[in-house]
Amino acid sequence: MADPDLGEFTRRMDGALEALRKEFLGLRTGRASASLLEPVVVLAYGTEMPIAQLGTVNVPEARLITVQVWDKGNVKAVESAIRSAGLGLNPMSDGQLIRIPIPQLDAERRAELTKVAGRYGEQARVAVRNVRRDGMEHLKRMVRDSELSEDEHELWSEEIQSMTDSHIKKIDESVAHKQAEISQV
Repeated sequence: MADPDLGEFTRRMDGALEALRKEFLGLRTGRASASLLEPVVVLAYGTEMPIAQLGTVNVPEARLITVQVWDKGNVKAVESAIRSAGLGLNPMSDGQLIRIPIPQLDAERRAELTKVAGRYGEQARVAVRNVRRDGMEHLKRMVRDSELSEDEHELWSEEIQSMTDSHIKKIDESVAHKQAEISQV
């Protein structure tokens, strides 16, 4: 009898955690961070490109992000992409340099961002639970095909549940940390 390969399920659960971390990069916490602009894509040269491929992103001050656009023809596209990204930022261009002041977060915006972080966490939990469901179905198929005994099925099911619980706990910790970071004045 063959043991099921749980590496694929672990990889997929880790992917859900990584996707959550990337989502959190786009949430403002009141101070400037170059990672804030990572999710922004710009329509340039006939294709969508990340800002990092069109210019240099810097954080010269705690409340300011600058983007030094390499091609002057892309300045307007970068500026409008930042404005329409839903980050609540208002970029101002000065030649090829785009200055993006980071406004102070008010209590209402902090509460809203905390809820968004919670939604991102719930999406990640759903993704992990979907991986668990797939894993359980895989084990049932193996039992049906006589590749796994009922006792082994029980043991592997507990292993998948343990992996799921571990990943859900990491997600909950990440969400709590991000919400605390957002709420910090």
